[in-house]
Amino acid sequence: MNSPGTEGSRQIADVVTERIERLIVDGVLKSGQTLPSERRLTEKLGVSRTALREGLKILRARGIIETSHGKGSFVANLTAQPALSPLMHLLGSQPRTLYDLFEVREMLEAESARLAALRGTPADFVLITRRYEEMVAAHDKETSASAHARLDHAFHLAICEASHNPVLVHTLGSLTDLLLSSVFASVNNLYHRQPQKRQIDRQHARLYNAVTGKLPEQARKAASDHICSVRDGLKEIEQEEQRLVRATLRLEGWE
Repeated sequence: MNSPGTEGSRQIADVVTERIERLIVDGVLKSGQTLPSERRLTEKLGVSRTALREGLKILRARGIIETSHGKGSFVANLTAQPALSPLMHLLGSQPRTLYDLFEVREMLEAESARLAALRGTPADFVLITRRYEEMVAAHDKETSASAHARLDHAFHLAICEASHNPVLVHTLGSLTDLLLSSVFASVNNLYHRQPQKRQIDRQHARLYNAVTGKLPEQARKAASDHICSVRDGLKEIEQEEQRLVRATLRLEGWE
């Protein structure tokens, strides 16, 4: 039978696990991030070292944190998969799914932009501004298409995190690889065309100003218009390439 002291320690340990889990869900602690020292955690959470250790033990058993000798405890990769699932491979390998993904991006990102404008805090807007400025600064440098895609994606993700909807953030996070493929397609095909590049830059600026200006409906529309415009631009390029192929085949007597 447990002593009263042990029972109390376990109840406090549950409080520890609940608070740390909340920090992870809210995106304050991210996958792979090292937890603060035991001393700092006991101060922050207002618990004893014994209760803290019991709470960390529970989190380890749940697979939420991992501990490495000499490195301390860190948040586990919560969405890790042993290998790329067959479904994710199929979705990523078929060109037509790129447009399906743009449909999903429009729905999720338009709503996340609206919520970010409604719920964003000054700290959120600082982070969004940093991501926006990093993306804009890359325009003036010899940045690779893949690096540019990651900066573009980081800007959109910062807006999503400002929605303060953990399910929305984790849903978009689970689609990271597919999202990066769509952003890469945009950057690779549109950014070297000056009219399209200028249009994307204007759309990003409109989105940034609406979110940080706390204008929810304008933010929703700016996000939706941006993604629809990129989708239409890629479709036009695709059709242009098909016309070129058909014309070349006629010229060479294949038709």
